[in-house]
Amino acid sequence: MEDIAHGVRSFTIGTAISRILGLAREMVFAHLFGSSRSTDAFNAAFRIPNLLRDLFAETALSAAFVPVLTEEKVKSKQHQNLLASNIFNTLLVVVGLITILGMIFARPVASVVAMGFGQIPEKLALTAGLTFITFPFLLFISLAAWAMSYHNTEGSFFVPSVAPAFFNVFSIAVPVAMFGWYTSRGGDPIFGAAIGVTVGGLMQFLIQVPGVYHQGYRYRFYLNWRDPQFRRVMALFIPVAIGLAGSRINVFVNTILVSFLAERSMTWLNYAYRIMHLPLGLFGIAVGTVALPRFSRLVLDNKIDELKPGLLDSLKMVFFLTVPSSILIAFFSFPLTRLIYQRGQFGPQDTAAVSQALILYVLGIPFISALRNVASVFYAYRDAKAPMYASFVSIALNIVMNLALMKTIGFLAFPLSASVASVVNVYLLIRWLPKKTGPINFSSVYPYFLKLALASIAAGASGLYAFKLLAPKFGLSFLPVLGLTLICGAGALLIFYLVCRLLKIKEVDSYLSRFLKIRKPH
Repeated sequence: MEDIAHGVRSFTIGTAISRILGLAREMVFAHLFGSSRSTDAFNAAFRIPNLLRDLFAETALSAAFVPVLTEEKVKSKQHQNLLASNIFNTLLVVVGLITILGMIFARPVASVVAMGFGQIPEKLALTAGLTFITFPFLLFISLAAWAMSYHNTEGSFFVPSVAPAFFNVFSIAVPVAMFGWYTSRGGDPIFGAAIGVTVGGLMQFLIQVPGVYHQGYRYRFYLNWRDPQFRRVMALFIPVAIGLAGSRINVFVNTILVSFLAERSMTWLNYAYRIMHLPLGLFGIAVGTVALPRFSRLVLDNKIDELKPGLLDSLKMVFFLTVPSSILIAFFSFPLTRLIYQRGQFGPQDTAAVSQALILYVLGIPFISALRNVASVFYAYRDAKAPMYASFVSIALNIVMNLALMKTIGFLAFPLSASVASVVNVYLLIRWLPKKTGPINFSSVYPYFLKLALASIAAGASGLYAFKLLAPKFGLSFLPVLGLTLICGAGALLIFYLVCRLLKIKEVDSYLSRFLKIRKPH
């Protein structure tokens, strides 16, 4: 059975570079802009193309495109490239038109998405202006997702995973370069951030083009929506998009609800979400991305006897990577938030608020990650309806919880409901999975997960205790706190490993050796 660890390792290395630069981007953003009316407007405006991003980009496109493109690759490179060109040209036409309409109607779109901002006319006007600038990001990121899918079909994971690093570089460089220009002219420098994300999205696509060409892709001016293979992609894409549309509606509703809360609530949630995406992108998304083309090939070859253990292996690997990282981040949420953000316009009150949201967000990471792996099996079977139905249930739960809790715990209702909804979502898919694959014995996964959680809690509590004990001696300046965080974090990981050995979690040594490419002597 093919080991997915190599692909996960390549994806994780590339993603690590991208995510570290992403945190650097957030640090620069927090330093320049802090949390304010302008940052609320930017986050609302950028959320609008992001609402559509999953529909036309990464998740939906890869889930529908990769399985069919894998089949076409088996036929010939010519078949593969014809389908790829058809999808590329379709994205240019459809997403390009949506982008133009979004720019033309930026004001009414912003009025709906950030409805609560209507109480402050200048804030709504700023949101509309930023929406106009950021909307082309949707087209560029959709083309980047097309390139990523082609790479993944060819077994190439590093280039598409490192491509977002170029987005982050330009998202940092442009606002920094334009900050002085805007302020000297009495303008709002937040517009530099909007220009930066749009330019960054373009670069995320362009950096992947040479690699796609090297993989053998040759563009053809071909646009045929009656093509049988195109229709097969659409047969998968539409249910995935509908399911994601539900989740995007969920985000849309949440954005409206947050816009009625205290000022800065949207900014706090965004900062916490960015930290949460570090372990999710490094590990959870990595395993799911690598697993999809592999599962698709196993289903195509009717190797169900390999698919079942492959799924269990991918779930255990993703839990091994995400459970300790999530729990450690939860324990270290306050010092991490202060270390990353607290400088310039970002103050102690912001740190306290973001760290609380971060704890609730990261609790859902293992389940969101597991969801991508289980859903990949359904997509490999060309079934996008089951994930869609499960998504609808979790969305309804999410909205109900937000409405019930936001009056009592404010903005913290949103990360809490998101984590609970992810648990329900993956639970439903696991219950429905045997209808596709036949019986799968998950009995070894549940105690494995609980033992990992126990070892992680012991490690996190020990690491945080050591941090608090030593922090007064180190002071609060950046470098000492960074060094202490790294030392205590490394110590916590060592404790995690020792407790795992004590609990006899045999998979730990196996995953470490596979992930780090350590060969055992014969």
